[in-house]
Amino acid sequence: MNPVRLLIVLVAAVAAIGLAVVMQRMMGGTPAAAPAAAAAPAASKPMTQVLVAKRDLAIGARLTADDVTWQAWPTEAVNAAFITNGAAQPAPEGAEKAKAIATDVATDMIGGADPAKAIEGAIVRDPILVGEPITSRKIVRGGDGGYLSVVLAPGKRAMSVPITSETGVGGFILPGDRVDVLQTRDRVTPGGEEGASAGKVIVAETILQNVRVLALDQSTAAEKDAKSIVAATATLEVGPLDAEALVKAKASGPVTLTLRAYTDLGGPTGVAPGQRPGDEPIVRINRGGQTSNISVRQ
Repeated sequence: MNPVRLLIVLVAAVAAIGLAVVMQRMMGGTPAAAPAAAAAPAASKPMTQVLVAKRDLAIGARLTADDVTWQAWPTEAVNAAFITNGAAQPAPEGAEKAKAIATDVATDMIGGADPAKAIEGAIVRDPILVGEPITSRKIVRGGDGGYLSVVLAPGKRAMSVPITSETGVGGFILPGDRVDVLQTRDRVTPGGEEGASAGKVIVAETILQNVRVLALDQSTAAEKDAKSIVAATATLEVGPLDAEALVKAKASGPVTLTLRAYTDLGGPTGVAPGQRPGDEPIVRINRGGQTSNISVRQ
């Protein structure tokens, strides 16, 4: 072989080997640099305990402690209408701000009382979904405006009657109890034998039966461990026809409430038999060829 060609082949071989080594190193890559130190964890945000619904709550539901729970909520996202426990879990920065926000919200909502206890007995005004914060706009507590309109069953009315300790079972009727409404009035009786004067007897009738007591005076619930409430007015839940019958009864004479047993809460409710229009016996009187119908009440 020509010495020149041999030299060229050797140079080419050396160059190929060198290129292969370079390519191998490039393919293998150089050892990766040590990863940079992990970034410091983001500073934790202040959190506030917010009162939320534990389950879906429908309109008219009466709240208990089992219906609500506390849930951590970013303090910066706490709305002024939320109910909080007045305590925050602040980050090192902004701790005083977080505490101030939580305290102000709790104070505005429930006046500094224990929030979980303050909502017990409240009525749901608008539907509340599970996990949704409890707000004053969606609940009504006793004494709040609009409370009775939420408590009333559909189609029912609220109507008050005057009572005394004597006509109100000595104060042992409490909100939520069921009662019958009785009316007493005087009835004149015709004279008996010839020359005998007419007499007067007292008649008592059941006007309404099994109606619910909504409130006594302005109390919609008895205080804890209270066994009686002496009130001057009882507010009852009645239907439209019941209200008419009750108005007539109040105009005719005093009314008395009788307490029904807890085991006797079922059965018909409202106007008692014989008190609805058309229930009274009718007497037809014919005078001079003209006939008139007169309803008779004993």
